[in-house]
Amino acid sequence: MKLSIIILNYNVRYFLELCLQSVEAAIQNLDAEIIVVDNNSSDESCTMVKQNFPKVKLIENSENLGFSKGNNIGVQHAKGEYLCILNPDTVVPEDCFTELFEFSEIKNDLGLFACRLIDGTGSFLPESKRHIPTPKVAIKKMLGFTKSYYVTDVEENSTGIVPILVGAFMMVKTSIYKQVQGFDEDYFMYGEDIDLSYKVTKAGYDNMYYGPIQAIHFKGESTLKDSIYAKRFYGAMQIFYQKHFKSSVLTKTIVNLGIKLAKLFKDNTSVEKMPVDRYVLISDKNYPKLAEIFKKPFRVQTKTEVFEANTQVVLDANYLSFKQIITCMSTSEKNRNISFKIIPKNSNFILGSNSSKNRGEVIHF
Repeated sequence: MKLSIIILNYNVRYFLELCLQSVEAAIQNLDAEIIVVDNNSSDESCTMVKQNFPKVKLIENSENLGFSKGNNIGVQHAKGEYLCILNPDTVVPEDCFTELFEFSEIKNDLGLFACRLIDGTGSFLPESKRHIPTPKVAIKKMLGFTKSYYVTDVEENSTGIVPILVGAFMMVKTSIYKQVQGFDEDYFMYGEDIDLSYKVTKAGYDNMYYGPIQAIHFKGESTLKDSIYAKRFYGAMQIFYQKHFKSSVLTKTIVNLGIKLAKLFKDNTSVEKMPVDRYVLISDKNYPKLAEIFKKPFRVQTKTEVFEANTQVVLDANYLSFKQIITCMSTSEKNRNISFKIIPKNSNFILGSNSSKNRGEVIHF
């Protein structure tokens, strides 16, 4: 088998459904399997997978084991030569894996590799390519100077060696993953992708970023304005430094200072309200109930185009390919308050996110 896709799920039933639809479309011409590991979700995630995706291998944990352990359990059941670690709140284009495999064949000593990620507004997520967060880099990030934290010398649409990739989407040979002993289970949430990327680099491989392919990640990285994220980030950095850097008074001071300052940051995790004056449905079908829900000017059209300011665009996956949906989102003008929702295939709900700091919203119709 060529590829095993590991999706760790926790209480995101509707986003998981959309994710699985896109992944199934992307592996139609590949010898691949999908493994969903559920960390004891309290929603209907597992029931949905069993009913709608019978070919998916579902592993139901009896407790929330965290990101690292959950993914490692999935890998234990994987049969593929390659692994893809994928978040459940992602959407991939149909040519995602085939193009990434073509790219991987031209690089010797390839470690982790991944594509460009955008959020639910179509904006690039800079955590797609990062530097090693040394103590110096971490303190700069804490103070708001993120240039040294993110890799800026590799363009968004380009390719290049990138030290740290993001755990929302990363691919690697199974043999390499096992060689470096996979995700370190000392990390419960945050930091495990940094640790894995660093271990792969130390083992003599190059991690590669491939910008021509893009995927949606609805829940991007929180900013340091979120105190909960800040505390988790510096807690993970504390583990990272203890494992990989010589412990010193300076590193301990930086980490402790970061954790203390995190308490001062104002929480900012509410949904960002974008003004909506009208709705446009891109589909070959009319959904009358949507017009009733929106209660604002609403029109249906079959072509994506330049939209008026303050428009919410509803993209129908029954009509558009996932690649067309992603392209529409990423090419729309960001300064015109264009927001997006997606109708998954054969569903009665729409979903999306106007903020990279939360999972977004689901609207039933």
